[in-house]
Amino acid sequence: MKNLLNYQSSEYDCGPVSLTNAVRFLFEREDIYPDIIKYIMLYCLDSYNEAGEVGKLGTSASAMMFLANWLNQFGRMKKFPISCEFLSGEDVHIGQTDKIVCALQQGGAVVLRLFLEVPHYVLLTGVEGDNLYLFDPYYEEEDDPELSEEYAEPGIVFISGQPKRANRLVSIERLNRTGEGFYEMGPLALREAVIVFNKQTRLLPENTIDYFI
Repeated sequence: MKNLLNYQSSEYDCGPVSLTNAVRFLFEREDIYPDIIKYIMLYCLDSYNEAGEVGKLGTSASAMMFLANWLNQFGRMKKFPISCEFLSGEDVHIGQTDKIVCALQQGGAVVLRLFLEVPHYVLLTGVEGDNLYLFDPYYEEEDDPELSEEYAEPGIVFISGQPKRANRLVSIERLNRTGEGFYEMGPLALREAVIVFNKQTRLLPENTIDYFI
């Protein structure tokens, strides 16, 4: 059985929660090794803020790169069908032939760093036309009167009823922006993503669907 996707427990743990959500999205609960959950939490939350407090600057790109490599090695050693690829810089772009879209079309998931007032990790789970489905682990209620007005900007749609897949539908145009507004990936030099596959459910390219209009 597939798990519901999780929300973060603090202001800082979007990284490990989104990476764990990738595993929850791709694998049955009965098949997930406890080691995976343990080591994701162990190696994330590694950044220090200006006061020298560990974890209060979230998770670094180095930790995400390490975990992508660790998961690949774990998969080989345990014969667990997971594969990961860490992307950075100009490789983190969303277009019809880019790695991120191809991964989503093949049934993969993508942990993506973008902005939500501050750097923030979310999970991409699908593509439909000019929009991507994503699960944002930062819990918000659409009818909350204190909800930031930036959520009401074009290209951001709250969705419900898909707790195992997504809670937002965000336009590709917005995601590709180089600014630091809500759900914008920001400057190329700061971009990072981790592509995650279940090798047993990954679709071959000839079996994928072109969702672009």
